[in-house]
Amino acid sequence: MDWKQGLFETLDMYTRKGVVIVSSSSGLPSSAFIGRCQNDPSRILVGHPFNPPHLIPLVEVVPHPGTSHEAIQTTLEFYRSLGKKPIHIHQEIPGFVANRLQAAINNEVYSLISRGIVSAADLDAAVTSGPGLRWALTCPIITNASGGGGGTEGFDNRIDRLGPAIRGWEEDILLHRFDWNADSLSSLHKHTEAYLQTIDWEKTMSERESVLLKLLAAKWNTKTMV
Repeated sequence: MDWKQGLFETLDMYTRKGVVIVSSSSGLPSSAFIGRCQNDPSRILVGHPFNPPHLIPLVEVVPHPGTSHEAIQTTLEFYRSLGKKPIHIHQEIPGFVANRLQAAINNEVYSLISRGIVSAADLDAAVTSGPGLRWALTCPIITNASGGGGGTEGFDNRIDRLGPAIRGWEEDILLHRFDWNADSLSSLHKHTEAYLQTIDWEKTMSERESVLLKLLAAKWNTKTMV
């Protein structure tokens, strides 16, 4: 943090007026490292991309409370000009938004695997062959609404019909959440080690990028799924 504060103090000091200064921080909010900026901290904010950043469109644009409206809009327009999909996070929050979603899913992933509910391989398949396919296209609000028949009424219908059951699932999830203690971590390692040793990492990453490019091309050729 000291290094980051010094860096942004220098950037703010020597960057000409009107230039927006953006950090790609994946967790540190800009309010935590602008304390030594004396020139114009209102032009500083976070622009958080996702790996692989040359392919994934999402960028989280996260201002601190003092970031100007002009700096936010300039940043959003900049990323759009690159073909990215920036989203505006209205308030700083630990982990921002997408990483919090990943953390919530991963906690349940770790819990299910470490408890022996499902194998690591089948857990991955449960995502890539199921919800993950939908999430790439209509996630999660539209997916919820479509499950109830579509539109605002469909969303409300789903909440009304499935809400009580889902609430029960959530209570069980909280009861068995992964607690990061030594025993849980040891069990998680035991259940994932053999599976991860079977992965051809070079081939998997290459195929991921190839398929991702095709998926992105298909999405960009639609009017609703971008």
